[in-house]
Amino acid sequence: MHAPRVSGPCAGGAAEQTAAFFRVALLRGGPYASVMETNELHRGRLIDHLHFVVPDLARSKRFYAAIGEVLGIPIGGEGPGFFWIDELFISDLSSPASAGATTGRTHLAFQAADRKMVDRVHAAGLAAGGKDHGPPGERKYHPGYYAAFLLDPDGNNIEAVFHGPAKRSAASVRVTF
Repeated sequence: MHAPRVSGPCAGGAAEQTAAFFRVALLRGGPYASVMETNELHRGRLIDHLHFVVPDLARSKRFYAAIGEVLGIPIGGEGPGFFWIDELFISDLSSPASAGATTGRTHLAFQAADRKMVDRVHAAGLAAGGKDHGPPGERKYHPGYYAAFLLDPDGNNIEAVFHGPAKRSAASVRVTF
């Protein structure tokens, strides 16, 4: 079962798309997990990078280095006023990429290899200055969805999620140039 695509005059607005999504879920007689049931997910082809602009780079680096260590994804590099961890680029206001303003609050979900990794990410994030925003546990998004939520030091909603046993086509997408 695949989530229906919204098209036509209301397709452009996020509020209209969200409302249509939940209407379909209700018509199918259940929580929106019934709309999200699928047999295949694609990852690594939509997002090139995410950029957070933060007021305290050292505080953010401490937080993301801690959860990255648990996820097995180290800080990829850094320079004056910035660092990155895979697709996530974080800078402070001194970076020319910041355009002189911090970014707003965002929800970002990291893939965990198993439930224990979700638990460890949550614990590491708390120890590194994050705030609990939902302890590790099963969620009703789809069967097997196990997640934990933290607010990072700047209020972003950071999730660690394990979708249940699955086969990956590759450990990561490698881009060389």
